[in-house]
Amino acid sequence: MKLDADLQAIQEVRQRLHEAKAAQKLLETMSQAQIDSIIAAMADAAEREAVRLGVLACEETGFGHARDKAAKNRFVAQNVYQAIKEMKTVGIIHRDDSRKVWEVAQPVGVIAAIIPSTNPTSTVLFKCMIALKARNAIVISPHPSALRCSQEAARVMREAAEASGAPAGLVHCLQQPSMEASRELMTHKLTDLILATGGTAMVKAAYSSGKPAYGVGPGNVPVYIHHSAKINASVSAIIQSKTFDYGTICASEQALVVDRSIRSELLHALKLHGAYVLQEQEKRKVEAVISVNGGRSLNPQIVGQSPQKIAEMAGISIPEGTRVLLAEETEVGLAHPFSIEKLSPLLALYTVEDWQEGCRRCIELLELGGLGHTLGIHCEDQNVIEAFGLEKPASRIVVNAGTTFGGIGATTGILPSMTLGCGSFGNNITSDNIGPMHLLNIKRVAFGIREMVTEPPSEPTGSFAAQVQQLESALQNHGRPDITRDEVMQIVKRVLAEMQLG
Repeated sequence: MKLDADLQAIQEVRQRLHEAKAAQKLLETMSQAQIDSIIAAMADAAEREAVRLGVLACEETGFGHARDKAAKNRFVAQNVYQAIKEMKTVGIIHRDDSRKVWEVAQPVGVIAAIIPSTNPTSTVLFKCMIALKARNAIVISPHPSALRCSQEAARVMREAAEASGAPAGLVHCLQQPSMEASRELMTHKLTDLILATGGTAMVKAAYSSGKPAYGVGPGNVPVYIHHSAKINASVSAIIQSKTFDYGTICASEQALVVDRSIRSELLHALKLHGAYVLQEQEKRKVEAVISVNGGRSLNPQIVGQSPQKIAEMAGISIPEGTRVLLAEETEVGLAHPFSIEKLSPLLALYTVEDWQEGCRRCIELLELGGLGHTLGIHCEDQNVIEAFGLEKPASRIVVNAGTTFGGIGATTGILPSMTLGCGSFGNNITSDNIGPMHLLNIKRVAFGIREMVTEPPSEPTGSFAAQVQQLESALQNHGRPDITRDEVMQIVKRVLAEMQLG
């Protein structure tokens, strides 16, 4: 009997999970040196194939720029690898000699990985490397529109791992991705943890699966520009960040919030760096192509597209060399499309009177669709920076750097990662940049270091009690009328202890 497509997809999931579980049990027996050798080989393969995989991703999905997708692949091969290569993930990974506690790493098991179409190869490379670093197997559910390039990235990782001594069957990428297959993958008894990067519906499905899950949220990233900012440096960083891969990284800037006193200077610098400021009529035409479903959803046709392509869709003409389309905005909400996450080289510009108003505007933008993700600030006043860092519901506050690169840890000191948690702000379990340590169970071997006191000290009795009372009376009569019984007891115990030592 020939199975229909849905049943075939479900059967594939079950088969891959059984193969992954068996392979993971073998990987779990390997030493730290063996694991590190495998990860080094995977990083080398990712480096070699970065350009080819970037081209494949761009051609298949139609999103972004091949050069930038290759750069994202190299970011995984270089930055992520450098950050994780020295991590201990096998055996006793930490000893606290003072508290006599050992921390022991144990792999989670089999990881179900949901991959987005916007970053299909770099996310596959990333999740494979951090999964195997923690001695886990991984089964990948690619986005249907990025099937071929995701499969190829997984093949590169699998072959590099196996050539370096990893057991066969650790890395799988589904051949028939579908909602049914993803649901089976996330709920199957052999799946131990879900690592979900994708749309809101997919992340919610992961959290509803009954399995431990790391999900991510949308990144409607606001960037506040204080009057103390170094304007030229700030604009250069913003434009480079916003235009990278045509805005497909969720940490990219979505709205600029600028002090009125430097608005003219900022606009001049933005224009010099390739921003085109839309006139009101042009803005309305671009707004018409930003969202669909009555403003409730982003139009997928603009995601990862060039300014020229978006201008063509909107029916407007823009100058040659335009890198970003900029629209001045005064409102926040679904009825104002420039205020939402756009995943394309489109920016909103808000003008405020001071940093307090800027603070409120940034919170409004985060609440619209980016809670817990990322916030940018360009400022030289440490007090203002601190106020933004303390008050904003964002997990990454990127200071004086582009938020795309700062958020993923390319230009900041946070952990390099392609999966950015949004914490409880964004209904996520963590606010961290995800890495191998999130894919481990940490057991603790704890030695006894003290006795448990279960009974309170008994009251003195007999002649000893009488002596305590006499001492108490004597002290009260000689300048210590406020002395308490507990204090007297401490004096007596100290004297007795000294007598015993003598």
